[in-house]
Amino acid sequence: MHALRHCMLAISRPLSISVASVLLFTNLSIILYGVFMRYFVGGAPIWTDELSRFLIIGTVMVAAGAVWVEGSHMRVALIERLLPTPLVRVLNLYQWLLTLGIAVGGAWVSYRYALSVGMFTTSGLGISRTIPLMSVPIGFALLAWHVLWHGPAPLPVLTDQNTMAENNQERP
Repeated sequence: MHALRHCMLAISRPLSISVASVLLFTNLSIILYGVFMRYFVGGAPIWTDELSRFLIIGTVMVAAGAVWVEGSHMRVALIERLLPTPLVRVLNLYQWLLTLGIAVGGAWVSYRYALSVGMFTTSGLGISRTIPLMSVPIGFALLAWHVLWHGPAPLPVLTDQNTMAENNQERP
């Protein structure tokens, strides 16, 4: 089971980060296009701001699960350092269940909401609001996927010492 878990995370984490990177690069391109059009041509199309907003939300949502598993998200792990080991295990289980519950609940609620606004169109792009809003349930589902495969194990804690040690190991 451990090998399967490791394999699933080894595939899905880089894939999520790659998709988020493509979305971020696309967002940067759209913003630069809008800036160029606004300041050098005389007026930016209205859809650039709206598409940029949707892309940044999609980027964050798609990357959230991979970032959570890597421990690269913002969190305070002070309590975990102060508690005895048996209580840390209980705390890790609680955090895992809470995160999994929030992710599954967020996926369900945001999916229902995205479907409910399908009759409305976006002002700039003129497409159904369901299309850009689907990034939210997809992101929550990816978060739930990563959290489920990670299990109630402790999350990695990134510190300056850990980062320095990893960088030194990568150097030839």
